[in-house]
Amino acid sequence: MSAITRDEVAHLARLSRLALADDELDHFAAQLDQIVGAVARVSEVAAEDIPPSSHALPLTNVFRPDEVRPGLTPEGALSGAPAVEEDRFRVPRILGEEA
Repeated sequence: MSAITRDEVAHLARLSRLALADDELDHFAAQLDQIVGAVARVSEVAAEDIPPSSHALPLTNVFRPDEVRPGLTPEGALSGAPAVEEDRFRVPRILGEEA
């Protein structure tokens, strides 16, 4: 596999609208080359007898099952409100709009 060049890093920087100094181009070229090499090594390790997975351990749903439970009635919900109007909470007008 060929190494990532300064020109490729400069091209990526232009596409990303990043201003990089000359020393940064060399630094990032070396880092990107190491990253690409590491990804290539991981793909070499994958064996055909190992199924692909997204997690190392199996996941199970930890939520409780949905159950219908009695909820608040409108009267119960509004019982502690300081002001009620037409079965709704009455709040101060903040936008100054006419109703």
